[in-house]
Amino acid sequence: MIPLSVLDLCPILEGGCAADAFRNSLDLARHAEAWGYQRYWLAEHHNVPGVASAATAVVIAHIAGGTRTIRVGSGGVMLPNHSPLVIAEQFGTLASLFPGRIDLGLGRAPGTDGLTARALRRGSAVDTFPQDVLELQAYLGPERPMHPVRAIPGVGLNVPLWLLGSSLYSAQLAAHLGLPFAFAAHFAPTDLAQALQLYRAGFQPSAQLERPYAMVCIPVVAAETDAEAARLLTSLQLAFVALRRGTPRQLPPPVDDICQHCSPTEKAGVDQALARSIAGSPATVSAGLRHFIAEFQPDELMITANIHEHAARLRSFEIAAGAL
Repeated sequence: MIPLSVLDLCPILEGGCAADAFRNSLDLARHAEAWGYQRYWLAEHHNVPGVASAATAVVIAHIAGGTRTIRVGSGGVMLPNHSPLVIAEQFGTLASLFPGRIDLGLGRAPGTDGLTARALRRGSAVDTFPQDVLELQAYLGPERPMHPVRAIPGVGLNVPLWLLGSSLYSAQLAAHLGLPFAFAAHFAPTDLAQALQLYRAGFQPSAQLERPYAMVCIPVVAAETDAEAARLLTSLQLAFVALRRGTPRQLPPPVDDICQHCSPTEKAGVDQALARSIAGSPATVSAGLRHFIAEFQPDELMITANIHEHAARLRSFEIAAGAL
């Protein structure tokens, strides 16, 4: 079967704090390493009360320093928020501290609202993402004797770059640049099939990658029974509803009936966003994962699970690892 990896949004639980989130994430990463997961990625989001991984490179250092072998990286760094040189220096530092274990996944969205994007001081009406990717790649590549600006540390380390996306744009750019591609089907699954098709058909080999390599991220919530998994999933559903109402919140505890907490229209929107989620017992999850892999043929599968109770979250990832 294909490699299995983790996307962690470093959830801040209702009634908890960021320090709790960081402890839980490190505990999950250590378990994931023992269960055979390939990589452990963290996502950059800003001004979201339920997400603690805004300073993504710092949290990556925390996770990599507390584990031994699992690859750790960003899923992703939102490049419009940063200068390429700063990211090259950050990830050059990480790659120097943890050789052979760091991935740099890059996103084109700001990962926040417009006001916060402006507060990050990189907001621009001009889309420079392709140029920024190339600039970042050059900083991490071989020494350029005639170039006066270098990333130190960073130069010559060739930290593996990934492009992330939830639409067709990044799929085509990843193909053009010959980079691995990760599709965010955990919140925007609509264009999944077409994005993979475009990426594979248009892929041009590069110094980093000879043939296309596509990873897909989906939500997976596993428990001992289908009913319990469905209940655990309501925490994520409630968080989606709050985000779409413009009132993001810390990750809430599960409820017995999600329909009592949102309108039919809101429920339909959440169902569409989570259309590729798999929730259920070990047998249900195993069948769901195998069906998804057979349908889309990803080279690697990344799963995410925002579950309120930490022990239940650990068990979910353990079941998912056993399912494959």
